[in-house]
Amino acid sequence: MGYSCLMALDRDHVLRSAAALLTRKSTATMDEVAKAAGISRATLHRHFAGRDALVRALEALGIAECEAALDRAHPEEGTATDGVRRLVREMQPAAGLLAFLYGESQLWEGERQNDGWQRLDSRIGALFQRGQQDGEFRIDLTPVWLTEALYGLTASCAWATMDGRVAARDFPTMVAELLLGGALRREES
Repeated sequence: MGYSCLMALDRDHVLRSAAALLTRKSTATMDEVAKAAGISRATLHRHFAGRDALVRALEALGIAECEAALDRAHPEEGTATDGVRRLVREMQPAAGLLAFLYGESQLWEGERQNDGWQRLDSRIGALFQRGQQDGEFRIDLTPVWLTEALYGLTASCAWATMDGRVAARDFPTMVAELLLGGALRREES
């Protein structure tokens, strides 16, 4: 195995270790991240120049995991309601990382916002828009808002799951049904 392949594997291990730690303890220091990854702080610094670089790398990982979840969920198939349920189920493994990223204000400020979020927003928004066009979802709630609500509920349920207040097996139901309870179109009487 070549040096660059070993570096890539090490970097991936470091990144996943950092994600696991920071989803449980968002204020963890770089020393704590290094310890969790089983490496020295100097080695961590070779991979990531500082916390900002680490958070940006975690952001890229989170976006990639969400895009993969969208691909697995096939939101364009079946009803939009079922697409939302599949999407929530597929996003669950990345929910803790998303909750961490959701709270990192530096990701949402200024010019450095990652274009990956726009790709995700567009794909998820298209699911909600399709649901509106098909008469499944309320039209007074914009696809943009429904997308933000999905992110917010995902983060909230991830935190509740990590704290032991919600069982992991209940995550998909808790998120999808609360979101859909507000989004589904009701027949007016």
